[in-house]
Amino acid sequence: MSSPRNAAVMKVLVIGATGYVGSHVTRRLSLEGHDVWGTLRSQPGSAITALGATAVRADLSDLGTLDNVLGTVDAVVYAAQLLLEPEHEAVATLIERLTGSRKTLIFTSGTGVLSQKTDGEWSEDNFAEEDAFVPSKWLLRRAETEVLVREARDRGLRPIVIRPPMIWGNGGCGLIRAFFESARQTGSVCYLGRGLNLYSSVHVEDLAKTYALALEHGVPGALYHAVSGEVAHRTVAEAVARHLGCAARSIDFEEATSIWGKFMALIIMSTCSRSRSPRARHELGWTPRHLDMLSDVPDPAYQAC
Repeated sequence: MSSPRNAAVMKVLVIGATGYVGSHVTRRLSLEGHDVWGTLRSQPGSAITALGATAVRADLSDLGTLDNVLGTVDAVVYAAQLLLEPEHEAVATLIERLTGSRKTLIFTSGTGVLSQKTDGEWSEDNFAEEDAFVPSKWLLRRAETEVLVREARDRGLRPIVIRPPMIWGNGGCGLIRAFFESARQTGSVCYLGRGLNLYSSVHVEDLAKTYALALEHGVPGALYHAVSGEVAHRTVAEAVARHLGCAARSIDFEEATSIWGKFMALIIMSTCSRSRSPRARHELGWTPRHLDMLSDVPDPAYQAC
């Protein structure tokens, strides 16, 4: 069932509209009644129109391709997936092009910036939106991009950062997919160390609602989390093993790197990143509906991958 039209309808450009997060945000904003435009590079335009939006051809290495659209929209949602340095450059260019326009710019970050390498151990540290933290040395540039966006409130913009935790739902969770991949490679579902580490998590549809609420109620320069729960890696791995009918086992960092590659082993499998979202809940009125990450394990998309 579609939502009623929003009283404050906006024209919104979603950059990265065909990705996991971007596609759900595009659909959510369209259901809210906004006039949504979504970028694509090589996919057929039907990938965007199926989400209820209008397709825009764009190349993030040349944001001049978006100048005509940027001049007509009320808001820009950045949900693209780039390496950290190209991401920083693209966002800096967007800010330059939008400076003084009073338009809304929502940047998608991630709680990887909060992560601590624990080698599979649990950490008691848990961060709300405005809590001080030492940025992960592997994601320092992402933390700098967050600051760049938030400080753009002094440049005639309404900038907002949304910092999601581990995202799951509709068969799209990278962590769950990685556990399935370990079973494909080794015959058992692998987790690092004792597997007590975790990322706090959110269902992708609840996350998409955060963008809609931020668009309507977000404070210039604000940072919002969106957290609905947390499950230890070993617990998720054991759920995948039960689903597949195989064993779950602990591995060391060397084997983790051979299975998932160094980036995944470092940034996800060996770290703990716990967060909470009081500002989003109190300021935006955000309340998640989907609370059980393990319910996503049986989705056939994981085994298909």
